[in-house]
Amino acid sequence: MDTAPPPPTSLVSFPDVERAEWLNKVLAQAWPFFGQYMEKLLVENIAPSIRASNTHLQTFTFTKVDMGEKPLRVLGVRAHPGAHKKQILLDLNISYVGDVQIDVEVKKFYCKAGVKGMQLHGMLRIILEPLLGDVPIVGALTMFFIRRPILDINWTGMTNLLDIPGLSSMSDTMIMDAISSYLVLPNRLLVPLVPDLHEAAQLRCPLPRGVVRVHLRGARDLRSKDRFMGGLVEGKSDPYAVLRVGTQVVTSRVIDDNLNPTWDEVYEFIVHEVPGQEMEVELFDKDPDQDDLLGRMKLDFGEVLKARVLDKWFPLQEGGQGRLHLRLEWLSLMSDASKLDQVLERNRTIVAKPDPPSAAILVVYLDRAEDLPMKKPGKEPNPMVQVSVQDVTRESKVVYNTSAPVWEDAFRFFLHDPVNQDVDIQVKDDPRQSSLGSLSLPLARLLNSPELTLDQPFQLQHSGPGSRLYMKLVLRWLPLEEVKSGRLHVRLENLAPSPSAALLEQVLHTNSLLQPARGEELSAALLSVFVDRAADLLLRKGSKPSATFASLAVRDVSVKTKTCTPSAEPVWDEGFSFLIKRPHVESLELQVKEEGGQPLGALSLPLPQLLASEGLALDGWFPLAGGGPGSQILLRAQLGPPAPGPPTRGPGSGGHCPSAAPRSHPEPAEGPLGRLQLTLWYYGEERKLVAIVHACRKLRAVSKELPDPYVSLVLLPDRSRSTKRKTSVQKKTLNPDFNERFEWDVSLEEASRRKLEANVKSTVSFMSREKEVLGKIHLDLAQVDLSEGGTHWYELRDERSSP
Repeated sequence: MDTAPPPPTSLVSFPDVERAEWLNKVLAQAWPFFGQYMEKLLVENIAPSIRASNTHLQTFTFTKVDMGEKPLRVLGVRAHPGAHKKQILLDLNISYVGDVQIDVEVKKFYCKAGVKGMQLHGMLRIILEPLLGDVPIVGALTMFFIRRPILDINWTGMTNLLDIPGLSSMSDTMIMDAISSYLVLPNRLLVPLVPDLHEAAQLRCPLPRGVVRVHLRGARDLRSKDRFMGGLVEGKSDPYAVLRVGTQVVTSRVIDDNLNPTWDEVYEFIVHEVPGQEMEVELFDKDPDQDDLLGRMKLDFGEVLKARVLDKWFPLQEGGQGRLHLRLEWLSLMSDASKLDQVLERNRTIVAKPDPPSAAILVVYLDRAEDLPMKKPGKEPNPMVQVSVQDVTRESKVVYNTSAPVWEDAFRFFLHDPVNQDVDIQVKDDPRQSSLGSLSLPLARLLNSPELTLDQPFQLQHSGPGSRLYMKLVLRWLPLEEVKSGRLHVRLENLAPSPSAALLEQVLHTNSLLQPARGEELSAALLSVFVDRAADLLLRKGSKPSATFASLAVRDVSVKTKTCTPSAEPVWDEGFSFLIKRPHVESLELQVKEEGGQPLGALSLPLPQLLASEGLALDGWFPLAGGGPGSQILLRAQLGPPAPGPPTRGPGSGGHCPSAAPRSHPEPAEGPLGRLQLTLWYYGEERKLVAIVHACRKLRAVSKELPDPYVSLVLLPDRSRSTKRKTSVQKKTLNPDFNERFEWDVSLEEASRRKLEANVKSTVSFMSREKEVLGKIHLDLAQVDLSEGGTHWYELRDERSSP
């Protein structure tokens, strides 16, 4: 009798992410009223601003505003503790695929255009602050996207609109970029819930949380993308790096013809929100036509804040191979003027390219102006402000038809030598760019001000007698908090159990349910070991000492580092990975030896000690048994989710297990081509889309011989190597069992926009490598509740059927 493998029975457990179906029900009921609000906002507020912005748009009107029947959906909610007790942070993973219709008309040019359909996917952060001791309990809501959301607008009549004089230099891409950037940090939308909120200005433009200085060291073992002679000869790549933090983007120089590039460049990023704000690094191969992706990695700045200094090799994801070496330093904002000399002195010792390291940041809060001059009698100006420090200039928005504009904007600058730098301000009349006044302020004035802050009206020069600019300037030093690395002997006993160890228990439980097809024991964890260096080794005396290396072993799998020249303090700087089946009983055995085999010390690290440590990791100096007095080794060992396949050299990563097994659903009626069982869910902890291919049943035999089936997966719309996955081949069966896990490194909002195609194929001829498709399924992931996860049987369809 045909039976499927035992289905998982428990629910997916995401400790920090909650489903929000109750909120979706509220949104669905309130959506018509939200549409009424948007219509009023567009007609009464937005339309007059557009008409005032351009003389060619004086007849601009909204002729139709319909937000449609499809409400915005919240896929998951995650709560964080705030930076202080009067603050609550909520992250909402939102997805909007709406049937919105907005029509506009510019009567002067007989132009009609609009929007018909819109998609918006992203992580929206909501800050509840300040918390009050009276109703409504919360004083205001602050909303923004930490990362740029995915925005797709279906324009109608855009060509006609862009033919209007004054708009011809724009494009629909530029318009969407402007909309997206308006929603992303450091921009914020403040919604006061109580009148006369004193903290409104501070909430609208708060001080940054800190600065992260990123040392882009280099990369190793990158993939070669260059091919010659029709692909027969493999060349080398020309790599460069792109670093992104929200709207802040920098690009490194290109290293020609090198798979192990060294950049040694330093960049600095202002951080507004931790946890949540991330840095993404992408490596590309520079080509004359289109640059190839070599891999990418992401890092939440919360990890840097916790470690203060993070210096490690990061594995490259998304089809990439190799590692990226970064040193990240958290720089707190300090108002103590006594730190000035210390910061400047330390920065003189840092060799940084392409710019010298910053000693401070300046934040300019531009509030408003009053009594600006009118260049023409009876005609109010359209004021905007340019704020400059050295060769960096920021511009405010334009406020139309007023001599008393209100901007409520903020600008941030890195300062290398604040003692000798100035801030220059120009108030101009847009679009003529004629000057309405100026101001030059030496930053040394802030050094003698309380809290390094100036908050006052400033008299504008070359302006009217009563023309004033209301600003607040804040200076903050950037000292590096020294981390006492020393030679810390980590004690392995008396470590308190960590809640994160429960994840391994759930993985072990899941593995017991999966029942591997070939009788193998499934891996429960991936052990990553980074061997840095040793100290105070006791080398042989009387003869020339030999070179040294370290060997590592778990069960019957062993690896060793490179061999270093004879030294009592060898540096290896290498990483290794081991698949762990039973973390509760296994151990890591490490030996340091001379090249001839003479032992110099050993370390036995029981993996239960890692299970009992915070973050399932130990990092520091460990004493070497059997070595000389004080001999020790510096390493980091960490347990993480498992990766299928053999152990890999370098800090590899791979497939991740769920926190627990997803919910199983009953089998459907059998189709003519058979059925396929899949589990799909989004693993929020690692920001990965995960799939388990369980089994196929009742496949159709297309010839007299039984097929050799396997399943290929592709995450559409891309059909590249980075989006494709494939199971092993099962021989001569119509009912194959696979139970193999796969993952894609994508955000939840991006996964919700993708489609997953699964093809069941058979390799029927070894010589021709002909592959025969036995059936396929096509899943729109926007229709799958990935935050909950689930196991389903899917009816296979004919290859020629449309998606």
